[in-house]
Amino acid sequence: MTDNHDRGLQFDLATLIGRRRALSLLGGAGLTLVACAPPTTTGATSTTTDPATTTGTSSTAEGTPLDAIPEETAGPYPGDGSNGPNALTQSGIVRSDIRSSFGSSTRTAEGVGLTIDLTVRKEDGTPYAGAAVYLWHCDINGDYSMYSDRVKNENFLRGVQESDSAGELRFVSVFPGAYAGRWPHIHFEVYPSLTEATKAGNKIVTSQLALPENTCKEVYGTTGYTQSVRNLTRTPLKQDMVFRDGVDHQMAAMSGSTAAGYTASLTFAVES
Repeated sequence: MTDNHDRGLQFDLATLIGRRRALSLLGGAGLTLVACAPPTTTGATSTTTDPATTTGTSSTAEGTPLDAIPEETAGPYPGDGSNGPNALTQSGIVRSDIRSSFGSSTRTAEGVGLTIDLTVRKEDGTPYAGAAVYLWHCDINGDYSMYSDRVKNENFLRGVQESDSAGELRFVSVFPGAYAGRWPHIHFEVYPSLTEATKAGNKIVTSQLALPENTCKEVYGTTGYTQSVRNLTRTPLKQDMVFRDGVDHQMAAMSGSTAAGYTASLTFAVES
């Protein structure tokens, strides 16, 4: 398959237009939005807590009612069988550390370390225990494994985890690059159980997590992210086709440093 993000953006746009038309028809009622390890590169060593995340829901108290996170496009590279290859049915997809490929390849993705901590809740604020999250994102070059020419034979930066009794789960990854036309982001799908996820059936929701600007700038100043510096400036967050309608509840809370790695945290609700 040709590595063509322009085609991917057209695909995304068509999906988003349909979603936003539905929001317009409903008047937006009841559809308020609810809010990307060990180091692999060197760079600045200052620890940061990004102020752009202060309106997120990473610390929402358990039992506090939440609106369900909005449905977003999976894009053209989901790897869930809906658009070509299916990683979900492959042995090895259930894993916390998604930095390396599994199966016939063991190549490891490069980049600044990123731990992704997610907390899944029901709309009444109670933990969603036993939910399964399939998470994927692009690599340091903006390429998606299983699709983009340079990494078509890889399946890294994809994985499934099951939430514990508190609705919590974790992925260990690398910070994704910024490619032309999109703000830095991470895709994920939520399934009611691990069984449903690994057969790619009965998905609850598909959504995206946004990464804060200050952290992106810090990461993109390190080795390997040169093209991301340019791409980040070309598509501001407020102009991004997915996040331009607001990210108050999709923006990750961020802590860490380029040397020690970062942690992105997000608490969100799904329809119950």
